[in-house]
Amino acid sequence: MYTYDTLLAKVTATGGTFREVTDPATGVLIGLARVGTLADLDSAVARAVDARHGWAALPDGDRRQTLLELADAVDASAEALALILSREQGKPLNGPNARFEVGACASWLRATAALELPTETVLDDESGHAELSYRPVGTVGVITPWNWPMMIAIWQIAPSLRMGNTVVAKPSEHTTLSGLALAAVINDVLPAGVLEVVTGAGDVGDALVRRPEIGKVMFTGSTATGSKVIAASAGNITRLTLELGGNDAGVVLHDVDPTAIAEDLFWGAFINTGQTCAALKRLYVHDDVYDAVVQALAEFAAKMPMGVGTDEANVLGPLQNKMQFDVVDTLVEDAKARGARIVLGGDPDRDRPGYFYPTTLVADIDDEAALVQKEQFGPALPIVRFSDIEEVIAAANGVEDGLGASVWSADRDAAVAVAGRLQAGTVWINSHGGVHPFVPFGGAKRSGYGLEFGTEGLKSVAVPQVISG
Repeated sequence: MYTYDTLLAKVTATGGTFREVTDPATGVLIGLARVGTLADLDSAVARAVDARHGWAALPDGDRRQTLLELADAVDASAEALALILSREQGKPLNGPNARFEVGACASWLRATAALELPTETVLDDESGHAELSYRPVGTVGVITPWNWPMMIAIWQIAPSLRMGNTVVAKPSEHTTLSGLALAAVINDVLPAGVLEVVTGAGDVGDALVRRPEIGKVMFTGSTATGSKVIAASAGNITRLTLELGGNDAGVVLHDVDPTAIAEDLFWGAFINTGQTCAALKRLYVHDDVYDAVVQALAEFAAKMPMGVGTDEANVLGPLQNKMQFDVVDTLVEDAKARGARIVLGGDPDRDRPGYFYPTTLVADIDDEAALVQKEQFGPALPIVRFSDIEEVIAAANGVEDGLGASVWSADRDAAVAVAGRLQAGTVWINSHGGVHPFVPFGGAKRSGYGLEFGTEGLKSVAVPQVISG
């Protein structure tokens, strides 16, 4: 069990090249993060390759038991992990944020251990007998983003380990300490070399993808970087799972109760201060309920406190970095210039420490505005009015992304009918963004390919083998 101080000391750089890590809410120095080199990557890959045969040779039951022990270790150090996460990433301790994320890590490990993937008999008749099973791919490269740096890491690490693979993980350079802290807790349980972590910027990630020893790469991040991952992996024909950008549409039909859905709409859009790939990024509302939905959403949003993450009262935090603050700021200013109505927020206090952008609702905005067409990845939600269902379906499908979407209606059959026409990997009914460890998740169009979670997620980090005869 770690305390905040002991865990931070374990992952803080004491030599080599390092960078200062500051709290995005206050600018206060947290610690020093090591900046890894290509030589560090070479060593990490070598250790993971050396360890993979022993790890793969363990019975599945032993690996499942190990995942349960990893979950217990995460639980034992949960508060230390949450504090490091909150201070480095910026998300508050409470609400669906830091403590929630660490708890989800433990829950996901246990759920992954519980999944069944038996050998499947695919043919058994007079013509012959054939069985399908899944073997380890070898070593998996895991490249994780800064928005959910612990939970997304576990989404990729847990199934990889369960299927008998070793892992080389590279956390985002924006949340290095969070990635190292999670790995430190896990590696107290795992055999040496089974999980290796390399730090650094894009050059290290690019080199990891290009390593021939890496049989599978799992990447979560922007579509632009995902394209680079595809190109870098092509020479080795490396297997890929890519969860890329999202510009998720929510479609609110005419028959909703605006007050009843306001809370779920809010968290669908503003969870993690909007810094979530599958967050609700653009909201289309039928003209019959438009004004009432905007009002109910604004009333709820105005009550949600934003501030320093370690303040127990807050449920919204800063943007994680200046780059993302500037993206949101630019898009909202463009919407203002186009004549959109700012219902809430939209005017950041630029003298305040930290990268705080206020919770912002933008109404009466046209569908061509950049805030609608581009992924803002922050706390600014455009709300577009519609009256024709055919036009709104075309608008919802009119962007290159296709990660998630949602439909809101008192009539489930009507909602499902619309959902089936939306081009997205997941469409939620009367909610947005919820994931479950047993339910496959993946994107359509330029939001990536491959599935995570559930038995399909286990299959994605394995090599199928048919034994016939």
